[in-house]
Amino acid sequence: MKPYVIYLMHSSLDGRTHPSRWRPKGAGTDWFEKIHDELGGDAWVIGRVTGSEFARGKPYPETSSERFPRENWFARRDAKTYGVVLDAHGKIGWGRSDIGGDPIVAVLTESVPDSHLAGLRGEGVSYIFAGKSKIDLALTLAILNRELGVKRLLVEGGGVANGAFLRAGLIDEFNLILSPAIDGAKGAAFVFDSTDAESDQRAPLTAMTLESTRQLGGGVLLLRYLIENEPQAARQ
Repeated sequence: MKPYVIYLMHSSLDGRTHPSRWRPKGAGTDWFEKIHDELGGDAWVIGRVTGSEFARGKPYPETSSERFPRENWFARRDAKTYGVVLDAHGKIGWGRSDIGGDPIVAVLTESVPDSHLAGLRGEGVSYIFAGKSKIDLALTLAILNRELGVKRLLVEGGGVANGAFLRAGLIDEFNLILSPAIDGAKGAAFVFDSTDAESDQRAPLTAMTLESTRQLGGGVLLLRYLIENEPQAARQ
């Protein structure tokens, strides 16, 4: 079963997501966590680049004498909320087992070496496998629902991970906190982005319905859209 997937992001008027670059400075940048809590997800998911910003450790050793089956492994199954990080090739050395109290769940592919799995286990970081060499996002959602009971998942960046969920037709609801600020220069991350290999792929959106517009104060808006995607069969 697929969880209900809610996209949440905070951007400037030109769709950039690094508040340190915005002008004027400090334009409504304290709203993200408040809206995150209001949406009440069972888990939230970010990509490898964003996940690396939370890491406290170094990459794990490249070799290990231990061998592990390519099976999902959970340090905890009793959390109220999980922090899910897409790390296809096992690049992040965590140095921690949670982010803000939410246990980390690494989404890996079967190409990850045993030494990385040993490192994750040693730090109490749960992991799941969602593909042989590339992450299957639909499979990821199914595993999170089946194994951890995730029914509401918040997709929270960065741009490449957000874009991957969008192009896979997996987002049900779009929430954008829009600040009265502008970046206006090259080099910053966008709300949605892609790798070069995915640049010609388009999202299978058929409709976006504005559900609500909420003024948060100081010129900051929260836009909420309901998303309709093409049926899976129509994309094949």
